[in-house]
Formats: sequence, structure tokens, C-alpha cells
Amino acid sequence: MSIAEFGLRPQEPLMSFLPNMRMTQPPNESETLAKQYEALSRLSISLGSMTQEDLSRNLASLLRPLLDFDFLDVVVFKQGTSEVLWQSVGAGQFAPPDVPIEETTSWWVHQQQQPLCIADWKLDKRFAVRREALKKTGIEYRSLCRFPLRTAQGPLGVFSIASSRPHDYSKEEVRFLSLAADQVALAISHALSREGSQRAQSELEVQSARLKLLADLTNGVMANLPVNEFLSEVTVGIRRVIPSDLAMVGLLDSEGDRVGVSACDMAEDDMLAKEAVDILGEMFGARVLCSGKPWVGNSEEFEQVDAAADPKGSVAGFRNSCVVPLAGRERMLGILALGKHEDAAYTRDVIDFLLQVSNQVAVAVENALVYGELRKLKDSFSEERVYLEGEIRSELNFEEIVGRSSALQRVLRQVEVVAPTNSGVLIQGETGTGKELIARAIHNLSSRRDQPFIKLNCAAIPAPLLESELFGHERGAYTGALAQVKGRFELAHHGTLFLDEIGDLPLELQPKLLRVLQEQEFERLGGSQTIRVNVRVVAATNQDLARLVAAGQFRADLYYRLNVIPVQLPPLRERVQDIPPLVEHFVRKFCARMNKPLKLVPEEVMEVFKIHDWPGNIRELQNFIERAVVLSPTSILRPSLEELKQMTRRPIEAGSIRTLAEAERDHILEALKESGWRIGGRQGAAARLGLPRTTLVYKMRKLGIETRSARRMRPVPEKEYVLARAAAR
Repeated sequence: MSIAEFGLRPQEPLMSFLPNMRMTQPPNESETLAKQYEALSRLSISLGSMTQEDLSRNLASLLRPLLDFDFLDVVVFKQGTSEVLWQSVGAGQFAPPDVPIEETTSWWVHQQQQPLCIADWKLDKRFAVRREALKKTGIEYRSLCRFPLRTAQGPLGVFSIASSRPHDYSKEEVRFLSLAADQVALAISHALSREGSQRAQSELEVQSARLKLLADLTNGVMANLPVNEFLSEVTVGIRRVIPSDLAMVGLLDSEGDRVGVSACDMAEDDMLAKEAVDILGEMFGARVLCSGKPWVGNSEEFEQVDAAADPKGSVAGFRNSCVVPLAGRERMLGILALGKHEDAAYTRDVIDFLLQVSNQVAVAVENALVYGELRKLKDSFSEERVYLEGEIRSELNFEEIVGRSSALQRVLRQVEVVAPTNSGVLIQGETGTGKELIARAIHNLSSRRDQPFIKLNCAAIPAPLLESELFGHERGAYTGALAQVKGRFELAHHGTLFLDEIGDLPLELQPKLLRVLQEQEFERLGGSQTIRVNVRVVAATNQDLARLVAAGQFRADLYYRLNVIPVQLPPLRERVQDIPPLVEHFVRKFCARMNKPLKLVPEEVMEVFKIHDWPGNIRELQNFIERAVVLSPTSILRPSLEELKQMTRRPIEAGSIRTLAEAERDHILEALKESGWRIGGRQGAAARLGLPRTTLVYKMRKLGIETRSARRMRPVPEKEYVLARAAAR
């Protein structure tokens, strides 16, 4: 409230801070001086706990026993201006005249920083113009005393007392009032500093809350939160940081002509129906989406809204609103709006902050829209993706495994299921079928893919050195052990250890291996310290471990420990479909290695490859192709087929008829080959043929079919073998 001058209206004394002291007789000079200093002491003590409202009232109570006055007030000006920051009236009533503050004696004292004392206003000629202006407004007083309020930091305002009676202020009274003014100035300066500190602290807390909200929104954008969840966090957070009764985010529909409210947060007392919220969102959108600029308004600007269009009265309760657009890179995305019941309008500072928030929200919405488009594209090509993934499975998941036959695909699917676990795997198959590649694929598809893959061929290392290779040794463990050496188990810690040809592991080492598999701990050779490891063991063999267990050549408990998940690899003769891609793969590989032009494979050569038995499986095929690439002088692959034709399974010529015994013999041989020359068991030849085991053994003896073990013990001369095949034909 601005002030121009004092106006005096007699009234009853206010409740005083100190009891009124009525003097029965005029005090002498020493008593007056003592009371003045006592009043100053009490004033100094009490000013620290006074509020602005109580300052002048309590000051009047302290001074009234010492001075005769009817009016007292304190005016504080805003620094550097004539604006009244605040005023405190302690005695009398104030009737502001219609006079500019610059034409008052208060402003003169504040400007000149000099006290002004007037014993009788009617006799003083210095401010005749001001006196006449006040007289016209009905305000008139006789004596007046004003003192500037100042500190070391600068002027603050004016402290004044006045009376309706003439009074000639003595030097002691002026000095006393001047000291009182200095005390008041210090108290006011302290209060202003405290208010400024509190205001700065409050502003700092507001800025901190705003920065935290922006950081949270940035994290939400980076985390790709679902857009509805993100927008809900925006509305809740913005209401918390900027006190409001309503916060909403509305997004334009796909056609860009209607705003739909996606998230809304409001006080419980202001809960609106969804229809009312949607209407409010459309009204807010109409204010900013066309111009693309923020809008601040009040409820009066919505008076043109038809009551039928807004049946819930959604706007009536919000006296002030602030709406900013959500602007994308190429188009408007929606709105961010706030509303409150208070009369105070949203400031420019709030609008600037909302614009920062709207930028974050716009980024999140655009990301969500782009993600939605990508998701649609992804869904539209889902079937094609699944098909292509199936086609290139070997290239993506099994880089070194070539083939698409059903037998191989069954194995690869089993590998995909087994790999993520930590269970032990036993890979069985004939020599050259790719057992190491399957073991490496299991490692690459497991959670241990970033850890070491360590391999050891149990048949390639002499038995006396195998224990040291597996478990390591200490210095001096044996002759020649000059330093401590870690074994394969330690090297494979947290990774995978591949034990190839596990069937050749010596019996004396099998208990120690069993302990490691069960307890995951061991001691180095020549050491006593127990070492704990975390290793997944994948074993492989081309032998029948079950037969070795029955023969007492392999521990049964170790076999069961290794055979947690068995994987049986098919031989190449059961993967005829994979022979052409394997041949092409090896041709490209060896031509690139030898810097030779790519060689074509004739169709007749490929047919010979397909009908050959390949007893050495893929390894034999690989070596044969390498030899053919080296020896072929032209761009066409010309392998030596004579060595293959001697062992090729020729198809039955048209019109040839075999005896029943020959057909039965060949059929049994095929079943034995498919079962790996196993007779009994679920996968044995007897089960495949639907015969009891004893019956199959009888027929084999009758037809002169020897088991594989018997054939290994008696070598067949090449001539005898050729003759037998010729007789069979």
C-alpha cells in the first residue's frame, strides 16, 4: 500500500507492550534520561523478536511514557525507488491523501537523509505547499518529527511521530528519537535480510525441485518408458513442482485435428469426469495449437463456452490456466496445461519452465510414435523374419556348422535348449562328425560365452601327464616340474571345459574327475591346497560308454555324471542332404586359402559324393576336397573318384532280382549301421527291426553278419571285400 502523508484521527490507545506510565509530576532531567535509556535498552531487546506488524505498535508502547504524540509509523521504501515496501502504523489512524509520495515530507527526509522536526506546522513556512495539499484532504497536525532509517548498507525508510498539538522538541528528545530510529533501522535490516534469506532458500528449493524433475524426465526419455506411464509421471511431477490444482497432457490424434487427454492429475476435491476433462483439453488445445505459442488466461476468457458444450462446468473452478504446446520436429504433438483456483496468474518464470518440460515430453512422445511405427513394420514382417531366421540359423547361431538336413536341425534345436543351462553334456557320434563344433556352439549360446572355452583331447596326452594337464601341478611335484602350472580346470574357471575322447581317460584318473564334477574342487598334483572352480564340462566320445561300463573299462558313476544331457550326432551318411552345401563350403574355403579361382563341382561328381558312405564323415570329406582342390589343374573340380567307387553303395539296377536272404541281410546291415552297430537297447538294431534281441543275433549268425567288434579283430583283405560285394550284387 503506497503512502503519501500522515493523517490523524484520534482514537483509543492500543494495547501497549509496556503499561502506560502516568507521571503525577514533571520528572527532572536525570529521571527522564534514565527512562530514555531504559526504553532504548528494552527496545533493543524486544526488536529482535518483533514482526513487521508488531513493530510500530510495540514501539509506540515503549515511547508513549516518554513523549507526547498522537501518531507513530514506520515506512520502508524499496531500495532505489519511491515504492513503499511496507508500512507499520503504531498509533493513530492513517487516511492516505491523494498526493504523490514524491511531494511528501517523508520522501524529503528519505532523500535528504536528514531528520525533520517541526514544532508548529502552522508557523513553519518551509513546506507550505505540502501543508495546503494536506489541508484540502482533511488532514492537519501541528507538530512533527521524522528521522531517516539507515544502516551501513544504505537508506531504508522513515520513522515518524506527530501530534495534534504544538511541541518544540528538545535536543535530548531529538537525540533520543534518533537513537531509537537507529535501533529500528537495525531491526528492520535484520528482518529484511532474514526474509531475503528465506526467499532465496525457497527459490533455491523451487529451482532444485525443477531441476530434479527435468533430470527425472530425461532419465524417463532415455529409459524408453511406456508413453502413458511417462506422461502420468509428468503430470504428477509438474503439479508437485508448480503448485496447481490441475495438470494435464493432451495429444493430437492421428489425423491431427482433435486433442485427446492422455494423462491428467488433479486434487481429490476437483475430480472431473472423463468427458469434462476431454472438453477442457480441446478448449486448451484451441488456444495454442494454431499459434504454437504459450497461452496464459483466466476463466473469464471461457465465458463464451456454451453451457451445453460444458455440462460439467469444467472451466468454472479454475481461475487461472497456463497452456504450452508440445512441438515436435515437424508438427504439433499436443499440449501441456496447468490450472489453479487462486487469483494469482502464472508468472513468466513458470511459463519458461513449462516450455523446458514440454521439450522433454515432446521428445518422449516422438520416440513413442517412432517406436510404434517400427513396431508396426516389425509385426508386418514377423512371418518373413521367422522364415529368414530359420534359413540362416546356421550362419547366425552356429557359424561353423553347415547343413540344413532334418537330422542336423534336430541336434541344433537340442543344443539351443541345452546351452542356457549349466548341466553337463555328453556328445556322442562317430569320428569326424563335428563333436567339437557342437561343444563350441553350446558354449557360445550359454551365459559363459564371454569366458574361456578350454579343450583337451584325453587320447592325445600320455596317461602320466594327463593328471597334470587337467589339474595342474606344484613346483617340484615330479622330476622336471620347475614351476607351478595351472591345469585346464583352473584355466576354464567360469567358462567351459571340453573333454574330447573321454572314453580314453585312464581308470586311475576317473575318480578325481568325478570329484571335480560333483564338488567343483580339486588339488594340484603335488599340492595340498583345495582349489574351487566354477566350470561347465562338455564331454565327447566316439565310443559306446555304456559298453565300456559293462566291460569294466569306465566307471559307472562317472558315466552317469557326464551323461546328464546326451547329444547324439548323426553320421554324414544319414545327412546326404548336407553333402552338397558341405562340398561347396570346403571348395570356397580351400580356394580362398590357396589363392585359387573358385572351382565348379560337376553334377556327376556331386552324385558320387552323395552315394559314398564316408566312414570318416565330415573330416574325410574335408580332406578329400582339399586334395581335389590342390590336384585339379582347371577351374572345374576333378577329384580322383576311383578310391570312392570301390566303396560306393551302388543303387540296384533295374530288372535285377536278389534272393530273399540277400535282401534280409542287406536290411539288417542297414539297421546295424543306423544304430551304430548296437544290437540291444531302445535305439538298437533289434528295436528298429521290431525283433527280439536273441532273434536278431540268431539271424546275423545264420546270414554270416559279424558284429563290428569281430570285424575289427579280423581284417578283411581288399580282394575278399570286393568279391563279397560283387557276390551280393
